[in-house]
Amino acid sequence: MKRIFTIAEKNWQGSCLQYKWQKTLGNYLAVAGCDNTVKIFDRHGQRMNELNLPGKCIGMDWDKDGDILAVIAEKSSAIHLWDANVNKTSQLDSGMRDQMSFILWSKTGPLLAVGTAKGNLLIYNQQTSRKIPVLGKHTKRITCGCWSSQNLLALGSEDRSVTVSNHEGDTIRQTSMRSDPADIQFSVMKTDERSSPGESTVSVAVGKKTLFLFNLNDPDNPIELAFQQRYGSIVSYRWYGDGYIMIGFSQGYFVVISTHIREIGQELFQAHNHKDSLTSMAISQSLNKAASCGDSCIKIHDLTELKEMYAIINLDEETKGLDQLSWTDDGQLLAISTQRGSLHVFLTRLPILGSSSGTRLAYLTSLLEVTVANPVEGEVPVAVAVDVEPNFIAVGPYHVAVGMNNRAWFYILGENGIEKLKDTEYLGTVVSMCLNADYAAALFEGKVQLHMIEDEEQGDRQTKLFSGGDDKYRIVSHALTADFLFMGTDTGIIQCFYIEDWQNINEYRHPVGVRKVFPDPSGTRLIFIDDKSDGFLYCPVNDAVLEIPNFSPTITGALWETWPGDKGVFIAYDDDKVYTYAFHKDTIQGPRVILVGGTKLPFSHKPLLLHNGELTCQTQSGQTNSVPLASHSFLNTNFSEASKEQLTQMLRKALMLKRFQEAWEMCKLLNCTESWVEMGRTCLHHIEVELAVQVYRMTGNVGMVMSLEDIKGIEDQNLLAGHLAMFCNDYNQAQDLYLASSCPSAALEMRRDLQHWDSALQLANRLSPDEKPFISKEYAIQLEFIGDYVNALGHFEKGNSKDKDKDHDEACQAGVARMSIRMGDIRRGANLAIKHPSRALKKDCGAILESMKQYSEAAQLYEKGQYYDKAASVYIRCKNWSKVGELLPQVSSPKIHLQYAKAKEADGKFKEAAMAYESARDWDNVIRILLEHLNNPEEAVRIVRETQSIDGAKMVARFFLSLNDYGSAIQFLVLSHCSDEAFQLAQQHGQMEVYADIIGPDATAEDYQSIALHFEGEKQHLLAGRFFQKCGQFSRALKHFLKCPNTEDSLAIEKAIETVGEAKEDALTNQLIDYLMGESDGMPKDAKYLFRLYMALKQYREAARTAIIIAREEQSAGNYRNAHDVLFSMYTELQAQKITIPSEMATNLMILHSYILVKIHVKRGDHLKGARMLIRVSSNISKFPSHIVPILTSAVIECHRAGLKNSAFSFSAMLMRPEYRNKIDLKYKKKIEAMVRRPDTSELEEDSTPCPFCGFQLPECELLCPGCKNNLPYCIATGRHMVKEDWSVCPYCDFPALHSQLMQLLETESVCPMCSENLSVNQVKRVSDCSGYLQLNELEQ
Repeated sequence: MKRIFTIAEKNWQGSCLQYKWQKTLGNYLAVAGCDNTVKIFDRHGQRMNELNLPGKCIGMDWDKDGDILAVIAEKSSAIHLWDANVNKTSQLDSGMRDQMSFILWSKTGPLLAVGTAKGNLLIYNQQTSRKIPVLGKHTKRITCGCWSSQNLLALGSEDRSVTVSNHEGDTIRQTSMRSDPADIQFSVMKTDERSSPGESTVSVAVGKKTLFLFNLNDPDNPIELAFQQRYGSIVSYRWYGDGYIMIGFSQGYFVVISTHIREIGQELFQAHNHKDSLTSMAISQSLNKAASCGDSCIKIHDLTELKEMYAIINLDEETKGLDQLSWTDDGQLLAISTQRGSLHVFLTRLPILGSSSGTRLAYLTSLLEVTVANPVEGEVPVAVAVDVEPNFIAVGPYHVAVGMNNRAWFYILGENGIEKLKDTEYLGTVVSMCLNADYAAALFEGKVQLHMIEDEEQGDRQTKLFSGGDDKYRIVSHALTADFLFMGTDTGIIQCFYIEDWQNINEYRHPVGVRKVFPDPSGTRLIFIDDKSDGFLYCPVNDAVLEIPNFSPTITGALWETWPGDKGVFIAYDDDKVYTYAFHKDTIQGPRVILVGGTKLPFSHKPLLLHNGELTCQTQSGQTNSVPLASHSFLNTNFSEASKEQLTQMLRKALMLKRFQEAWEMCKLLNCTESWVEMGRTCLHHIEVELAVQVYRMTGNVGMVMSLEDIKGIEDQNLLAGHLAMFCNDYNQAQDLYLASSCPSAALEMRRDLQHWDSALQLANRLSPDEKPFISKEYAIQLEFIGDYVNALGHFEKGNSKDKDKDHDEACQAGVARMSIRMGDIRRGANLAIKHPSRALKKDCGAILESMKQYSEAAQLYEKGQYYDKAASVYIRCKNWSKVGELLPQVSSPKIHLQYAKAKEADGKFKEAAMAYESARDWDNVIRILLEHLNNPEEAVRIVRETQSIDGAKMVARFFLSLNDYGSAIQFLVLSHCSDEAFQLAQQHGQMEVYADIIGPDATAEDYQSIALHFEGEKQHLLAGRFFQKCGQFSRALKHFLKCPNTEDSLAIEKAIETVGEAKEDALTNQLIDYLMGESDGMPKDAKYLFRLYMALKQYREAARTAIIIAREEQSAGNYRNAHDVLFSMYTELQAQKITIPSEMATNLMILHSYILVKIHVKRGDHLKGARMLIRVSSNISKFPSHIVPILTSAVIECHRAGLKNSAFSFSAMLMRPEYRNKIDLKYKKKIEAMVRRPDTSELEEDSTPCPFCGFQLPECELLCPGCKNNLPYCIATGRHMVKEDWSVCPYCDFPALHSQLMQLLETESVCPMCSENLSVNQVKRVSDCSGYLQLNELEQ
């Protein structure tokens, strides 16, 4: 709050002052002291005039317009009048004899009321000069009064009464008071329903203690309000708002009450504003503020928020106290008089006048002071003292102008401060002014004058007046940029004047009048508001006009962003709110204006400058205040501290403003696909392809990145935008852009890809007529798919390319065929389909005809298309059996064969029916016909065996049962899973063994138990035992096996051994061993059974010992092959179980094998090998007791033949022993005796080969190496020891053989000499690494 001036006249010192502000305008202040004068000051404190009075001033008042001041004084019956317009004083004789005590002008009319000390009243009409004296209105001095807005006059008097009179002075109401009335006011009480319009309530302060309210419409029910004693006496009260009263009390309190009948008597607000005393109160309705004074200070409250103190003005120099407060009607000035006779005037509200140019501001900071500042550049604000209180301010790059009425003062902004340049007068009252570097443009009376600011010689460019000429139009708004002057007229014309060329270069005509224009700094874009309160953005470059969306009708102004990075951003504002807009020149939709957001504007703030989202506003107090725009909140926020919701909202705003750098940071923090996608779509919208590629890379959208990379280099802006619009799914926009581009065919490609066939056909008509047939075909296919056959047929017919593309034409002909059939033209469709080369078409048309129940045509098409199954199926539907029979060989579907078979069976043609059933693989019916009609059981049985048909088996079983062939019947009952019936049949007819054989592996334990119990009853122990064994009842099985008669002995014992082996129970094992040893019946059984028992029990060591014993017995009996086989089988079993083989077993096997080899080699004529083996056998002749002489005889003969004369002689000498001599065969006896008599000791020396273990050279047939003392493995083909280099094995028994010798042997023999398995030359492979076979200590030493 700035103090404007102080009035302290010497004559007034020590006395209280009376003063009144001029009503309405507030330009003059009339002040009266104790010196018989009224001094009149202007609003800057300059004394304008002085009224000299005959006595001390008693009262004064201004009329409703502030034109005339009326004053009454002591010792005078005249009323002194001062006319403010002409500054002249006059006097009016009141005609009253007694002293005047009260004066008051009407609120609404030219009526002046004057009261006297004796209670008389004068009403003077200033317009008509009529005086109405009313004598005896009151009986004592009239002290106070008030006019109502209906021209009723309420008066209070020392006679303790209040009267209400009309403007003629007639009394309407009179009310008595308990004490002296003071401070009468008219107002409207707050009620639920307004009973009568106008001010109907009179309020009076009675005796400074109570507040008396009475309603003129209800005078009998007045309300008297008393207050707490601690408040003191009522100093002053004021009505405000909707029936509220604010009351000031002498003890410093002020209280607010409501006059609503429900709230009356309640204090809505109370504050102890001043500690000691309160002397006055004032309310300014225009400011919406209340002020109270006391204790050397003034306190100001906002009426909307009383609890908060708006301002405090301290007047510490006023030690005697303050007196009266008064505000001008416009609330700009507040006057306070003091007890010591001084008066202070404070500026409480400035006219909000300001202007900006670029980032420079000029604004009113006091009534006679303008401040120039540049907050963006950081320049120090400079205050300029001006000569007048301005009505307008304008600022340019180097000048500032202020003015009022038709005059303007120009100041130059120099380096040394601000200097006054000149003042200029115009031809009318200036409404507004604009400046640029060189020129000023002033708007007055519908005209604009453009002139140079500094008078340089520019010839005809010095000044120019723009006017509508002959009242065609009035210019109502203008704006000046560096190069252009823009003017808007009431007829809707926007003119653009180019200063450089000094001529109009552009004119735009709007349908309605243009109220305001706001160009951007460059002058290439202009916002204008029309008479309908709609906002538009106009580009003078291309005459494009865009309506600004969501433009509020209350908007009064606009500002462009001055920050270079946001050239397209602007705001529009009204009294309460700022709307942020962004103009985007290059988008895929073309130029657009969007609303970004709104920001609440603090009370009484006027925007002056917008820079980087910060709005600089001028306030009532003459200061500037920065308001950050909500749309730019992301500029003042630490992103890392913001919540996800805040970041998402800020991201949306940043994208609307094309602040991509900040948006990128927010997307990184949000780290969610939705944010990146939103930013990506915005980049596409603004044709920012490079950035969009980076964004979509972040989302991992490979398809979009590749698509954007493909179009990145396109220079045609429309084509590029078309592609981007397509990516955004805005296909209509994309089409428009493609058509406007250098490649309009892209629109056709897009519509085809999207299957928008109608659009594609229209485009093809214009762009590529050759493509129409192909699009028609594709369209027809889609129409066929959705069932629109009529249009599909038309498009298929239009699709004929006239032999340009054969495949295409065939597809169209196929479509015509299908659609013709669908439309009911069956003959045409069928003929086209038959002529058409496509099989698939015939199938499709056949299916359509079949669905239409046109079976014969359908079947015909199927047959032509070689779909024989389908054709036969349709022929069956129309009972055309002959055709079915013709097609049957080509038909593969069992269902059709089945239908045909049933038909043939019904006709009694069973053979054909059987064949058809067989083709249908309906075996049950084949079997049924073979048995019932064709009497061919053999074929039926074959089929049952092959197919395992259960029902077929039942039929065959029934057939055999009828022939009493129980075995076969049982067999087929089992096949048909009728086990119970089969079992009963087997029981009845003694066929249990047959039944048992048949059920075989499929039987359950219960089945076997049933059979076993049957045989047990029949005393057939062997069979009973067998089936008890199969069902797992081993003890019962063993019992029956051991009961078997001697005829079945060997088989029974074999089965008993098998049972015990399965059972693995010691008790059963011991029972069988006892039986085999003969302990139960005194008859020991053959040792071979014991061997088999041990084998079954897997007791291989005991089995091995038993095997040796058995082999020995067999040898003794001369059964050498048997002995060999027993030992061989045991040997392989022990090897398989990885059990060490007893040396005795190995040796015996070797000797027996050598014996067997003798026969093989002698038979082959290889006498040397035979002789060598016979030498080995004869050396162990004791193991062949029953054939000693024949073996020795053979040895003599073979050795003799082989040239081993010495060996022949030694065996001959052995034969000459007495025990053998008589047993020699007579054939050889003489020869042998001759050998003994004439001995020949020559001997063929045996070849040596290396030991496979140590390499020591030893005779071929020697099996013990003297070098390493190892038993050497022997060859199963020759009996010689093995050699590493010539190693092979039998693939069956794994015994080694010399590869070369085994090959020779297999030339004449076909079995392995050891295991007797069939063996061929191809099966034997040489073993390169025989180390696995040379394992030491294989044998038990």
